[in-house]
Amino acid sequence: MFADTFPLVLTLAVLMDFLLGDPLWLPHPVRWMGLAIQTAEPRFRALPFRLFVSGGMMTIFLVAGTWGLSFCVVALADSVHPGLGIAAQVGLVYVSISTRSLADAAMAVAHALSTAGLEAGRQAVSMIVGRETQALDQAGVTRATVETVAENLVDGVIAPIFFACLGGGPLAVAYKMVNTLDSMVGYQNDRYREFGKFAARLDDAANFIPARLSVPFIALAAGLICRRGKEALITAFCDGRAHSSPNAGFPEAAFSGALKIWMGGPSTYHGRLVEKPVIGKKFRAARLCHIQKACRLMETTTLLVFMTAAVMGVLIRIF
Repeated sequence: MFADTFPLVLTLAVLMDFLLGDPLWLPHPVRWMGLAIQTAEPRFRALPFRLFVSGGMMTIFLVAGTWGLSFCVVALADSVHPGLGIAAQVGLVYVSISTRSLADAAMAVAHALSTAGLEAGRQAVSMIVGRETQALDQAGVTRATVETVAENLVDGVIAPIFFACLGGGPLAVAYKMVNTLDSMVGYQNDRYREFGKFAARLDDAANFIPARLSVPFIALAAGLICRRGKEALITAFCDGRAHSSPNAGFPEAAFSGALKIWMGGPSTYHGRLVEKPVIGKKFRAARLCHIQKACRLMETTTLLVFMTAAVMGVLIRIF
């Protein structure tokens, strides 16, 4: 049944995301997910098991619960009227995608840098990155922003659409819970090293295919925008694995080649200096203009992914 309406659902969801983004007046489900994680964590930590087991149990409980609740919402809506079922699917896919909000957040950094100076730019970028920003120069702020756009293209666009293709809105929202768990408990510190390991590994597994699928789409977008599709592919092939994350390096390297800027290098997290390999060593340092270019590349990639998924949905329906 969902396969019949998938092209319509995806079209409406992507259109809503581009037009509306994440309205401040609408409580975003990710906030509810964060509250659920905060509520569940002390209860699962109190269980008489190893922290790894307790964390794994919490992850499975929350992800399965998110999927189950979303599935029930769609089923109930569909039982009332098929149109309501479609609307529920559209709503779930819409809240799973974050193209507009990601672009808005990145452009807020660019606006702060250009109008209010470096300190304002540091403050703005601190809202979207995990690294410490107090010592970043303008190139560092810009680079951090572009890296975030590249990485979140997978987390906030390609992966949700990928899972929506596989299982509709409920699976897309369940993926968002996996991603939110990783962002909240998937840290390599004393508190979460064991408790959050299962969530971090599940997030790595969930993003494995979408991260690699991102490369040809980014390269195609780069070819359309600036005729640098070849550079995006080559850099992704050469430097895609030069990252501590098994997935983040691929979109970052593709962006590096498309924009001809280097990424990575040393960053400070929670007071600890982390030496990360440099991606795209032969390219120049990031400049302010690259934030807007990164957003344009991200938006074009989103449209290409959407069109591919929608066309595949139509072909499946026909054949």
